[in-house]
Amino acid sequence: MTYVPMTARDRDEGHRSATALELFFDLCFVVAVAQAGRQLVQALAEGHVGAGVSGYFYVFFGVWWAWMNFTWFASAYDVDDVPYRIATLVQIAGVLVYSAGIPEAFDASDWTVAVIGYVVMRLALTAQWLRAAAGESGPARGCALGYATGLVVCQAGWVALLWAPAASRRWLFLVLVTAELLVPVVAESHHQTPWHPHHIAERYGLFTIIVLGETIAASTVAVQSAIAEHEALDVLLPIAGGGLLLVFSAWWIYFAAPVHDRLRSNREAIPWGYGHYVIFSSAAAIGAGIEVAIEYTVGKAHVSQLTANLAVAVPMAVYLAFVWLLHSRHFKHGTVQQLLLPVSAAAVLACAWTGPYAVLWAGLVAAATVAAGVTLAERERSGA
Repeated sequence: MTYVPMTARDRDEGHRSATALELFFDLCFVVAVAQAGRQLVQALAEGHVGAGVSGYFYVFFGVWWAWMNFTWFASAYDVDDVPYRIATLVQIAGVLVYSAGIPEAFDASDWTVAVIGYVVMRLALTAQWLRAAAGESGPARGCALGYATGLVVCQAGWVALLWAPAASRRWLFLVLVTAELLVPVVAESHHQTPWHPHHIAERYGLFTIIVLGETIAASTVAVQSAIAEHEALDVLLPIAGGGLLLVFSAWWIYFAAPVHDRLRSNREAIPWGYGHYVIFSSAAAIGAGIEVAIEYTVGKAHVSQLTANLAVAVPMAVYLAFVWLLHSRHFKHGTVQQLLLPVSAAAVLACAWTGPYAVLWAGLVAAATVAAGVTLAERERSGA
């Protein structure tokens, strides 16, 4: 392919779908998600719940934000020529470096390697925005330059964070997170980039599948290791079965209704896109929780039964609550339909107090939620 000017794509373009390069980009994020989940499992299993949860949310932000920034840019400006592909591959390299730095950032609050990877990703994206600015004029050019400027300023802040006192890094981290979140809001205050609603909805759906797939993979490995070391198949089967029901239900509930029609402008899209940080992180954390439950069952986790159960129930409950908040409530009719997911979230959380079969009970509650949702939807369609 040859170089072509980078101009905005048509927001109403027909048959706009994820490209092979975007799918490859997503695949490389599996490494980062797996690293974050692995560190969370280790922290929870050792009883460091507070540090584990906060560390997980910190490192997951870098994963999610890098993915999100590329996704929205690509929805508006993907030209798929050689320079574009190279810039994207550079961002993938940055993702892998960031992933390598996750353990040190998580355990020792040493962000050096992670920030280096983040710099690589952000500089490549900055070059993409500058290229977009060169092909635009008027408000569209100002928007692209606003993005490029915001990226450079925030990235300088991340580099400076490495020299900040260790005790203040986590608070400064939150300041930089706030600055990052404000970049799209400020850059698009006078011009909205022409992202494609169908394409964005598909991209978010694909990443949801990726994090749920990582949950299945992590759970499978944990069960396999436990069986090999302890031959505790009878006590592991309820956890494995319940975990599978949880993941299947999480997938079904997310894709129960198309969401692209709601993404009409930045007013709806930005809160929806930002809210997916919780959906993605909680979906990935379900797998980490299942691993903790397995390690507790075979005597390798230094936590209580309740803590091990909550490691599964809390992320699933949060996932259900936020899928309802961002998706489902806009398509539900009547009090019963609207209450289904919030009540299910509370019921899943309550399952944590049901002892050694908590994961199985939580899975059965999630499966019953799917069945109830399907039944209610069919009744509505039939006019019953």
